[in-house]
Amino acid sequence: MTNSNSQSKTMQGLLAAAAVACAMSSIDATTAQAASKHFYKGTVSTTIVSADRMMMKGKYADAAKFYQSALNRNPRDINANIGYGMALTKQFKLDAADDQFNKALAKDPNNPGALSGKALNMLNRLQSSSNTIRKSKDTILQEAEAQAQKAIEAEPRIPEAHYALGMVYKEQGRLADAASEMKKSISMDAKFSDGYTGLGLIQLAQNDPNSAMNNFKQAAKLNTGDWTAHYGMGQALLNQGKTDAALKELNTAQYQFPNSWPVRLALGKAYELQGNSVAAIREYQESIRIKPENPAAYVGISNVREARGDLELSIAELRSGLELMPNNPDLQLRIGDQSLRVEKIDDAIKSYQGVLGVDARNARAADGLTTAFYLKAQKETTGGYFGDNDFDSALTMIDRAVQMNPNDIKLRLAQAKLRALSGEDVDLSQIGQPTNDGERISYAQALLAQNKFAEADGQLKAVLSRTPDAKQTFALADMELMMHDLDNAQAAYTRAGSFPGGAQRAQRGLTNVAKARETARKALTLATDEARKKMTGSAVDTFHEAVGADPKSAVARLGLAKALEDVKNPTPVQLREAATQTRAYVALSPTLTQKEQEKLLAKADKLDVKAGKREQKQVARKP
Repeated sequence: MTNSNSQSKTMQGLLAAAAVACAMSSIDATTAQAASKHFYKGTVSTTIVSADRMMMKGKYADAAKFYQSALNRNPRDINANIGYGMALTKQFKLDAADDQFNKALAKDPNNPGALSGKALNMLNRLQSSSNTIRKSKDTILQEAEAQAQKAIEAEPRIPEAHYALGMVYKEQGRLADAASEMKKSISMDAKFSDGYTGLGLIQLAQNDPNSAMNNFKQAAKLNTGDWTAHYGMGQALLNQGKTDAALKELNTAQYQFPNSWPVRLALGKAYELQGNSVAAIREYQESIRIKPENPAAYVGISNVREARGDLELSIAELRSGLELMPNNPDLQLRIGDQSLRVEKIDDAIKSYQGVLGVDARNARAADGLTTAFYLKAQKETTGGYFGDNDFDSALTMIDRAVQMNPNDIKLRLAQAKLRALSGEDVDLSQIGQPTNDGERISYAQALLAQNKFAEADGQLKAVLSRTPDAKQTFALADMELMMHDLDNAQAAYTRAGSFPGGAQRAQRGLTNVAKARETARKALTLATDEARKKMTGSAVDTFHEAVGADPKSAVARLGLAKALEDVKNPTPVQLREAATQTRAYVALSPTLTQKEQEKLLAKADKLDVKAGKREQKQVARKP
């Protein structure tokens, strides 16, 4: 009897437990919101609630198993389809995620959760390296926007839909609209971590790292496994120059999601700033492995190579990126800048023209293009570039850029520089005075194109007197060395060496200046010898090399002028260049007496007149 009573009590306990389990197997969606998404409809199983809690901790793979378990018990559970799809989306298992959302929509075509999931999945597809997807970016964004809007129409208070719409707007560059949608999502659910990370990413793009940091911290507090929040904090700290703190957050993000190309990119930048070039290149290369169409990573590797002085290797890295992104202006611009420094002038011209073909208003490309033609003018044989198709194309590009943005002084200075090289008399005073150091450098280059050396020196010395640190001073010195402005380059490298940590690089720079002086000296000696031996054609070419190596060499300028006059039956172009070189010699020779200056300038005028008469005869001979 006792045994029978005991068994009866045991059975009653089991039945009671079973009743509790049945009661808890499903609960109303409104009571599950602490753990569950707002887009669920009807009853939500306790398994889904548990899965959602795992999602909140960033345990997406574990959550997916629970959603699957819910579906095994009830294949018609739309909420399980949506939750499972979201877990797969977080793991970038996009096709499988789409399959779950499509199953939900087949049962309920206006289901807001499934529509939101579809929109988010489309955004994730944009991370693909597929050419088909890259070319369809605008179409994909439009479709994602439509899905998010449809979700909002079905249920206006669904945070995920506003988040998806905000991310679409961010990709489209509509940052204010994107921020508005993220704030709506947070107002609907103060515990919606994705809303905080989305808003933080937008604020980073708006250059507001402090606000971004606050939102990323809140996201990480709500979802300890949110790698995006840790990435965002790392990027914000990096933007503020707090490299060590940034590395801590970025390493956390990398641990949570090893295959994130933005995280690897930011790690590369952090290591680059620390001077750890090996680690920087490793992370940049890993970022490229994950997403090859990633121009910033190629530029990052280029930065490291350039800092080591490996410019040829740096250009090769950039060109590998250009193979995948042939019209990318950032890569083209960097190739142009570095090609100039290794004196591959035609390559630089091609790259700068590529940038202007995509971005007609790019003042930096316009400045680089005109600098390239200035160097070409100094280096090449007479007339070698004035009839060049590239030169004519450059004039057209720069003129169009100025028309589109007439108030950009750097563009107008680039135009003045190019027109001065074509022989026009350009009045720089009509452009206005430069207001910052970047404009002063461009102004100085425009003055150099007109052989106004003393005025150009004044502008460059003013810039040098204000450089605040080694980095900016070296940048100025490198630019001056590239222009073969050897005296100013030497002064800039010397100043750069006075900053902490700058001595070694400054010595390398000064060594390069000395090598450039020796190259110019050898060219001048050879040209002078060729002129003495009446080897006029060779003398002209070699004097051009001497002038290109040191444009401020008064002796080389005068030697070139005389060699051009000695050419048998000189062309009008050669006569005009002889006049230009004579005037340059006068400008570079302040110790000449007034009488000597007047005599030489009068000779230059006569050469211009002679060139004009020969042109008239040539025209008269034409049928």
